[in-house]
This record gives sequence, structure tokens and C-alpha cells, in this order.
Amino acid sequence: MIGRQVIKVNKGLTLDELLAFMEKNWDKESHNEFRKGRPTAASIEEYILLPATDNYMVIAYPRKKGGLFNKEDKVVLSVCDTPEGIKGQIITSLPTRNIFFGAAQVGLIMSKEDERKGPAENALQFYTAYMKELLEKEGLC
Repeated sequence: MIGRQVIKVNKGLTLDELLAFMEKNWDKESHNEFRKGRPTAASIEEYILLPATDNYMVIAYPRKKGGLFNKEDKVVLSVCDTPEGIKGQIITSLPTRNIFFGAAQVGLIMSKEDERKGPAENALQFYTAYMKELLEKEGLC
């Protein structure tokens, strides 16, 4: 499982510029709708949100070069929990001494992990390939 993809671009973009680019070029019928927002109320910044599965979504965001950790301009796509998925994580992390409740927790974790490694990862790869294709067409890669 990768969970994160990076597309190097030749121009630093802001989130609003990436959003405008996607509004202009993104085929919403074959590659799904998207919106700008925060994945959760606790999120520090906004991202472009793309649907993946019931428990996971793909977020897209630009990063401009500069600073210690960011040497290149890029667009990042990453799998993250949907708000419903985060609620599920809180429930599965509650400590308990009841063996039946503990077995149910493992079952939830395993199925979510399979979901993340399978369909959510596939959605990430699908969106990344399409985003790279669009950026290349516009001469941004």
C-alpha cells in the first residue's frame, strides 16, 4: 500500500489555482465530482476532496518548493479517512476487557485495512494517473 502519490510540477500552485485547473479540465462524469474543503472539522487546512470508499477519500493539494522539507513544486494526492471513518476509529480504539467486543474490534480494523489497501488505494492510483495526464497536457509536468 502506498497511500500517497506525488506529481512533480514545473510551477508552484496554490490550492485555488489547482481547484481552478481541475474545474476547467476534470471530467466529472468519468472521474467523479470533487470539492474544496476540510476532511474533518479538526483539519488544519483545506484540500480538494475526491470520493474513494465509504471510509476513505482521496485528498489533493499543491505544495510549493521552499523550506527544509519541500525541495520541489508538486501536487500530492493521498488517502485519508472520511469523517465516518474517523468515528469508526474512535470506537475501535476504546479499551475493553470483554473478549467478544475485542474480537469485533479486530474484525472492524481488518475490514477497514483491507478497504484501505484495496479499493481506496485503487482510487488513489486512478486519480493520480488522471491528474498527471491533465497536468502533462497543460505543460505543467
